[in-house]
Amino acid sequence: MSTLPKFDVLAFGSHPDDVELCAGGTLAGMVRQGYRTGIVDLTAGELGSRGTTELRASEAAEAARILGASRRVNLGIPDGQIDNTSDNRLKVIRELRATRPDLILIPAPDCRHPDHPAGARLVADAVFQSGLVKIESFDDEGVQQDVWRPHHVLHYMQSIEFVPTLVVDVSETWADRTRAVQAFSSQVFNPDYIAETDEPETFISNPAFMQWWEARAKNFGYRIGATYGEPFLYRHGPMGTDDLIGMLKKQKPFR
Repeated sequence: MSTLPKFDVLAFGSHPDDVELCAGGTLAGMVRQGYRTGIVDLTAGELGSRGTTELRASEAAEAARILGASRRVNLGIPDGQIDNTSDNRLKVIRELRATRPDLILIPAPDCRHPDHPAGARLVADAVFQSGLVKIESFDDEGVQQDVWRPHHVLHYMQSIEFVPTLVVDVSETWADRTRAVQAFSSQVFNPDYIAETDEPETFISNPAFMQWWEARAKNFGYRIGATYGEPFLYRHGPMGTDDLIGMLKKQKPFR
């Protein structure tokens, strides 16, 4: 039996800052709606070209505070080696069984960075195994955990676009999401960050990256009648319902 309160949603990232960039507005919105949220970083991002692991850990803690997450943990899987092994799956399983989320958000199924789809495959496989009674796991005090399998799994979008299953209106939380992203001052563009001489400009530290990311959020937001939107792909589609009107009772806004 878990000693933690039950969580509604758990968001996994291959590196600190993945969740903030891709699903930060969604998490902030869930917190405002009264849901309990958590963030799980698979690695410490130690292979990143900028910053240190200590700095990134501090940035991650501040970003989680801004988003209102109730929990943030780092599983300590080696950066660049997110291998789908039984040991790594067990690390994810222990976290799933400890928090018992109904919904999890995971990295994109395809991305320019190989750690992102690798993280998605690892977590997705762990989700299935987390529901198997013959796979045992134990908490930090050595107590055997109950099995748990989240009901829903969504991929968030990263550098490579896909046709989303749904788009979340994050207009009201976009400012919070942006502050959380900017907490990673060593990673994204920040004119006040003083880079070390051996720290090159990266894909996301280029100032044009944030402009592109915001433009994409505006694009997906416009398609659902919102200012900003975060797109997701339902992993086990199609989604089923026995109450179509109830599922769609909120009228779709349009311009």
